[in-house]
Amino acid sequence: MDFDDTWHPTTHPSGAVLPALLAISETMPEKQRAGGLDLLLAFNVGIEVQGRLMHCSKEASNVPKRFHPPSILGTMGSAAAAAKLLGLDSFKCKDALAIAASYAGAPLANAATQTKPLHMGNASRHGLEAAALASLGLQGNKLILDLESGFGAFYPDYLPQTLPSLQSYSWLLEQQDVAIKSFPAHLGTHWMAEAALAARKHLAKSREALPSDRIKTIVLNVPDVKYVNRPFPSSEHEARHSFQFAACSALLDGCISVESFKQQNVSRPELNELLRKTHLEHSSHNQPSFNSLYCEANITLHDGYTFSERCDTFHGHWRKPLSQGDLVKKFLTNASTAVSMEAAESIVNAVENLEKLEDCRALTLLLQGAESTKDQLKHRSGAF
Repeated sequence: MDFDDTWHPTTHPSGAVLPALLAISETMPEKQRAGGLDLLLAFNVGIEVQGRLMHCSKEASNVPKRFHPPSILGTMGSAAAAAKLLGLDSFKCKDALAIAASYAGAPLANAATQTKPLHMGNASRHGLEAAALASLGLQGNKLILDLESGFGAFYPDYLPQTLPSLQSYSWLLEQQDVAIKSFPAHLGTHWMAEAALAARKHLAKSREALPSDRIKTIVLNVPDVKYVNRPFPSSEHEARHSFQFAACSALLDGCISVESFKQQNVSRPELNELLRKTHLEHSSHNQPSFNSLYCEANITLHDGYTFSERCDTFHGHWRKPLSQGDLVKKFLTNASTAVSMEAAESIVNAVENLEKLEDCRALTLLLQGAESTKDQLKHRSGAF
């Protein structure tokens, strides 16, 4: 759905790491059970490894052009997190990362297709598999992170850096935060949607229909990101990667949600009418970096009246984060399509008290929708 969190430099850090850790915690024998603190530490290791590697390349700091970042970074992060939760020693951790590097990489050309989500699934799976193979004794080049022919193969300007000593170590997550999406689409479209929603107020109140017949042209000032330039998206996946769709859908409906990307909404005649009036412009100073880009909607009416609105930081960006209430609401809305509301609320409670969880298998039971298994949970976790 492209609903993953994002940070800068660019990747989706959580989606590749968390499934691998949940899978491991579910299958650990009773005497080696993983608690909530174990899960949190391994999760942070997986996120940290991705961030450290992305800081070793200037190319990686901007919106990508060749590789989809989670297919590279997510695979390495999943391997590191899995190695930590499995308790591998430093030598086997190096082997896990070396094996993971041979699994990593997927072309960006598959963005806006059904295959893009496979990149994240494979990253999680392959990282876990790499750690498992390392635990069984499979070896790789332990200098994989130091070589141009190793991890450097993915980034021409890759500059390996020595990690600081543990005594002076600080976590990247203490220095930066993630962006959390409020609707499922490429992160760049969130700037565009907010600019368009602000522009809509010049034409209609929030619940009023848009007088689209008054609009002559819509000019969008956006960074030059080719795979998010899709003038007439024909599928939900293309719509999720279209500056034009984000702007016109926001203008037409006064909001963007999960429903916006259903096929009947993507193919609406009234939406296509707005898309035909829409054009992109690229300013030289509007660079494709999630830390600095902006989006602007410029609308000209048939009577000659013009107006413009710009978004520099959308709601959900790390500079303007969603509230805890917003996050819980998003989770409950999404989870209720898979489990009961009681189970979803129990998951929220478990995550909010994760450091108290004695056995993470209690969490995986809840994720399976087992809201009626409280007796099982009681003897597996002190948090229930």
